[in-house]
Amino acid sequence: MGCRSTRQRLGAWCVLCLSPHHVLCGAAPRRRRLTSWRRFGCVSLLPIVRVKSAAYREPPLPSPLGLAWKTTATMSWAGFKKNVGRATTQVMMKTGHVEKTNDRDYEVEERRFRTMEAASLRLQKEAKGYLDSLRAMTASQMRIAETIDAFYGDLGAKDGVSRSYKQAVEDLDAETIKALDGPYRTTVLEPISRFCAYFPDVNECIKKRSHKLLDYDALRAKVKKLAEKPDKDATKLPRTEKELEMAKSAYEQLNEQLSTELPQLIDLRVPYLDPTFEALVKIQLRFCAEAYSRMAQVQQYLDADTREQYAEGHLDVRVEQVLQEIRELSISGTV
Repeated sequence: MGCRSTRQRLGAWCVLCLSPHHVLCGAAPRRRRLTSWRRFGCVSLLPIVRVKSAAYREPPLPSPLGLAWKTTATMSWAGFKKNVGRATTQVMMKTGHVEKTNDRDYEVEERRFRTMEAASLRLQKEAKGYLDSLRAMTASQMRIAETIDAFYGDLGAKDGVSRSYKQAVEDLDAETIKALDGPYRTTVLEPISRFCAYFPDVNECIKKRSHKLLDYDALRAKVKKLAEKPDKDATKLPRTEKELEMAKSAYEQLNEQLSTELPQLIDLRVPYLDPTFEALVKIQLRFCAEAYSRMAQVQQYLDADTREQYAEGHLDVRVEQVLQEIRELSISGTV
């Protein structure tokens, strides 16, 4: 029996592409048949699946894989129902149908945690940016030194100013930056990153507390409604009250844990980050001292008059004289 007659007889969907245009049957397909299938969007070359009826179902997967899939699907559906119920509770809270439980002390601590979290993440980002900026600065200095050396040409080789500046910048990049990279990562970046790594776990606990609070408020409203208007099933109220006690216990346990440990985490930020801040200052001091020392060595290649004029603040006058000489040149135009 060909695919066309099977499609006309069953009117089922394709088991490969889930299209209602055709089904696969036990007939061996020809090459032209595959070409006609592509017209409907099914281009799979999987083995032919025998279709016995329009109500075709795939056979169940063997255990334990099938059991795992079934459990996962059940858990997903249960989680979906919980999320829908919590969303409904939030809407009913906004409309005033469900009373919301407020804990002012906890809310203060959560706001403090959010402030610390934002500051810590910003510190982590800026600390990494500082190291990148040092590399970018020394790389820019090297490009400037190479350009100045090429600009001076043979004149720079005579007095040694451009060559000494280039050598100082290369040493600063090759020795100082590379020597500071490892300690900076060990004493600054890694401690900050480890501190920030706790935030996802804390946020998960905060999220779980919020969910338990919604469940507790929803059950509290449900018990109140059943008490005011009893249900035909006399056992429904006791069952709901038992669920309420369990939800209250779960919420209070998480709430107590967060209310106790959030302030401790916030207070620990100072003793934890103090050594990191000290290391940051020392690394900055070392870099600036090394840069000053290497740049000071370049001064010895400057002539005595230039150093004296710079110290007395007369160097601007000399620069202005040179600019005036350039203006007097006929090729300078309006410079």
